[in-house]
Amino acid sequence: MDGAEDDIRRIALSSAATHGSTTAKIVLAKLMGARPDLRRSAAEIMDTVQHIVQEVNSMDSSQLTEFKPARKTHTKKLSLPPLPGATHGNVTLRFPPEPNGYPHIGHAKAAIINDEYAKMYGGKLILRMDDTNPTAERLEFYAAIKVGLEWLGVSFSSVKNTSDDIELLHNKAAELIHKGMAYVCECSREKASENRRNKISCPCSRITPEENYIRWCKMQTKYKPGRAVLRYRGDMTSDNTTMRDPVLFRIIHDKHPLLGTKYRTWPSYDLAISVEDSIDGVTHALRSKEYEMRNTLYNSIQDSLGLRRSHMTVFSRLALKDMPVSKRLIKPLLERGQISSYDDPRLPTLAGLRRRGIRPEAIRKFILSLGFTKSDTVAPFETLESYNRSIIDAESIRLHMVQDYMTFSITNTAETVHLPDLPGSKHNNRELNPADGIMLNALDVADNSTVLLMGLGVARIDATNRTITMQSDTSHSDVPRIHWVPVSGATPIQLIVPRPPFTGEEFDVDSLKVFSCMVEPHFTTIPDYTMIQFVRFGYARKESAKQAVFAHK
Repeated sequence: MDGAEDDIRRIALSSAATHGSTTAKIVLAKLMGARPDLRRSAAEIMDTVQHIVQEVNSMDSSQLTEFKPARKTHTKKLSLPPLPGATHGNVTLRFPPEPNGYPHIGHAKAAIINDEYAKMYGGKLILRMDDTNPTAERLEFYAAIKVGLEWLGVSFSSVKNTSDDIELLHNKAAELIHKGMAYVCECSREKASENRRNKISCPCSRITPEENYIRWCKMQTKYKPGRAVLRYRGDMTSDNTTMRDPVLFRIIHDKHPLLGTKYRTWPSYDLAISVEDSIDGVTHALRSKEYEMRNTLYNSIQDSLGLRRSHMTVFSRLALKDMPVSKRLIKPLLERGQISSYDDPRLPTLAGLRRRGIRPEAIRKFILSLGFTKSDTVAPFETLESYNRSIIDAESIRLHMVQDYMTFSITNTAETVHLPDLPGSKHNNRELNPADGIMLNALDVADNSTVLLMGLGVARIDATNRTITMQSDTSHSDVPRIHWVPVSGATPIQLIVPRPPFTGEEFDVDSLKVFSCMVEPHFTTIPDYTMIQFVRFGYARKESAKQAVFAHK
C-alpha cells in the first residue's frame, strides 16, 4: 500500500483537470494499470479512491489548472523511405483515382504519400482520373474527388483524365494487334475463365494479326457487349494469373460522363495505366499491395509497346476497424438505405470525416505515422482521434450541454455569470443567466445533495421540489462538480452521435444516434462548422443553428 494515496490523488487530479471532473471507477482503473501490485487490494482501496475523487471534484477549475498534464505531442518523426533511383528535381508521380464514388481515407493514404514524395524530391504530382468504365462513373464523383483532395491539402502539378487519351489508347491496342501481341477473343466468359484456370491457350489466339484487326474493327461497330474482348498475348502457363491473356479492351454501351456515346470500346485498367504512366513521364508509380501481381503485366505491356518503364513501388492498403473503407462495402449500404449519403459521419469517406470535425492535418499525421510498409494495416479509429484531439483541443469553444435533463428553480444566485470560451483564456466571453432556473443532467441529480455548479458555486439540490439553493459556505470538500444550462436563452439542438457502422461483419442499425439536447445560449452566436467541446461530454462540430455532430471524446 506504500504511496497508494499519493498515486490516487495524482491520478484523480490529472483526470479531473483534463476532463472537468472524474469518477472513482476511472481513477481505480488507471491506478491498477500503474500499480499492478495493488490489484489484490482493489476492494480495500476503493473507499480511499471515492473519498479523494469527491475532494478533487469539489475543486474549482482554477485550482485544477496546474495539474492538467501536458497534451501528448506526437514527436515521432514522420518520414518516408527514399524512392529507389530518385534524384531531386527528377521525380514525377501520379494519383489515379477512378471517379466511381466519393474519396475515402484509403484514397487519402495514397494521395498523401504521393504528395509527400513529390515535396521530398521537389518533383511533380499528376492527378489523373482513371475514367475508362462508363458504367460506374459520374460527374458528381469527379467533383467530389477534387474537393476532397483540395481539403486534404494535396497539390498537383497537373490534372487530366485517362479518357482524354482515348484515341491514343485505341491506337496502342491496334499496335499490339499488328505486333501479334493482342488478339480478339470471341469465347464466352465461362469458357475463357476455364481456359485461364487450366492454363489452356484460347483457339482465338491462333488467328493472324490481319484477322484479329478485322475483329477489332467489328468491336467498334458490330459486336454486342460480351460478344468479344481484346486480350493481351501473355503467358497462359504462368503461375502469375494476371499474365494469362488478360483483357485489354471490352465493349461498353453506357454513356460516358465526359465523352457521351462516341466510343463503345473501353480500355482495361491494366492497359490504360501502363500507357498513361509512360506517356505522362511518371518515374515512380505507387500502388497498393492488391495490385502487386499485376506489376509484371504492367512492365510487359510497356515493353511490348516500346514505352519507357516506370518504377513501381507497392504499399499496404489502409483499413479501419469496424469501418468500411472500400466502395464495394459502402455502396451496398447506400443502396439498402442503411446510410443516406457519402457524408454520413459513420463513414471514413473524406466527406464523412470532415463532417464530424476531423482535420486534414490529423489525417496526414495519422497516415504518415503508419509508415510505408507492405504489411496489412488495420488501424484503430482512436489513433486518428488522438491526432485530431491534439489539433482541435486548444481552439474548441467550451460549452455546457444537457440531455435527459431536469429543470430547477434557483435561489441566492447571481443574476449573471461569465465564463471563458477557451481553456486558459483570461477573457470571460460567455454570459449565462441562472436566475430564471437551470437544467441539470438527470444522472447528476441526487436528492438533498450538495454539488459544485461549475462557474456558479456550491449549491443544495432538492430534487423532490425541483429547487436549488446556493450556499454561502464555499467549502468544496466532498462535493461533486457538475455543469448546467440556464433556462434563460437555452437552445434546443439535435446532437448526432456516430459509432462504427459494423460490429465484426454485421451492420449495426444503432450506429447512428440522434439526441435532443439543450445548450447554453452562446451556441447561437458561434459560426457554423466551429469545433466545440461540450463540457464533460466530448468534442463536436456545429453543423447548423439546431444541430451538431459528435466527433470524439
